[in-house]
Amino acid sequence: MKPLQHVAIIMDGNGRWGIKKKKDRNFGHKKGLDVVEKIVNQCLKKNIKYLTLYTFSTENWKRPKFEIDYLFLLLETFLKKKITKINKQNIRLRFIGDKKKLKNSLTKKILHAEKLTKLNQKLQINIAINYGSKYEIINTIKILNKKKLSITEKNFENNLFTKDVPDPEILIRTGNTCRLSNFLLWQLAYTEIFFEKKLWPDFNDKDFNRIINSYDKIKRNFGDI
Repeated sequence: MKPLQHVAIIMDGNGRWGIKKKKDRNFGHKKGLDVVEKIVNQCLKKNIKYLTLYTFSTENWKRPKFEIDYLFLLLETFLKKKITKINKQNIRLRFIGDKKKLKNSLTKKILHAEKLTKLNQKLQINIAINYGSKYEIINTIKILNKKKLSITEKNFENNLFTKDVPDPEILIRTGNTCRLSNFLLWQLAYTEIFFEKKLWPDFNDKDFNRIINSYDKIKRNFGDI
């Protein structure tokens, strides 16, 4: 079996964790960011080349404005404080999704982060923000029509947000919820899926390594026997 290259994560349960700790949902989101840094370090140690994080979906706009504003502020602050360290770690940042609805200050930091880390090769982190897989699929069809390309698997994959990125071998979803929530529907066709009961802020290195070890024992047939 080929070495593990790509892990995708639905980081579910931050808000519920905050309430559980008798705080607010935003407290959980802040704590969840600490877990992201731990998992990034594990990916670096294990030489995993791609990590895709579901950060904000196209459906998340239904949440209260104060929570949405806090989530974007959290990301903006993180990029401001951590981008130099990320660059020194040889990590590339890419942001996938519809960025047109994001405020200018965040968009500028996203563009700066992508430009600064563009040539880094140790690990690529795809941050899915205002991302929805149905939107991505429809957008890809529009691109193919505009380019006057025939609709084939190869052309389709070459025009997704994740072009030039191998499909994830592993999807992890925390939060005791067993669904994909409009995340990477095309790319997850043959992905091994691990649903975790723990809320994201409680997820740790041991949990991540346990999943990797479980994956290593799976024989992946891709329709063969």
